[in-house]
Amino acid sequence: MDDYRDSWFGRFSRVAARYTGSSHAFMIASLVIVAWLLTGPLFHYSDTWQLVINTGTTIITFLMVFLIQNTQNRDSEAMHLKVNELVRALEGAHVALLDLEQLSIEDLDRLRDRYSELARRARADLLMGLEDTGTPATNVELPRYDSKGRERGTTPLEQAAKDIGKGPA
Repeated sequence: MDDYRDSWFGRFSRVAARYTGSSHAFMIASLVIVAWLLTGPLFHYSDTWQLVINTGTTIITFLMVFLIQNTQNRDSEAMHLKVNELVRALEGAHVALLDLEQLSIEDLDRLRDRYSELARRARADLLMGLEDTGTPATNVELPRYDSKGRERGTTPLEQAAKDIGKGPA
């Protein structure tokens, strides 16, 4: 993490993305286009006059693609980490979903279908006047340990119910 923050490209891309996304940069670009348009009659709308704007915009677009991709990658990674932390910290959340971006498209389609079915059922419940809150089962196999590192088993409430059903020993 610190390597990226200290790298020259990391610093450059953060500054460049901040500046090129500003209203000042937009105004400068607009002024360049207006100046180019105003010089058209001066250069008799020649091929060279057209080539200047075409070449300039092509170079800027080419460089901006890499800058935007770098910014998007960084933002996406940060968002994944934040969501992963929320899933990890939330009691009852499926920790198995932490690295979904690593799954194949087929696996993602299967998971999406499961969650789409849950949403469909929740909407049907709402139409019948029921609540759509809670933690419905997703049929996703749970890991042996929960998000807090505890071995999964029966809850204290389930264990108490079992003990009551046994009667005196």
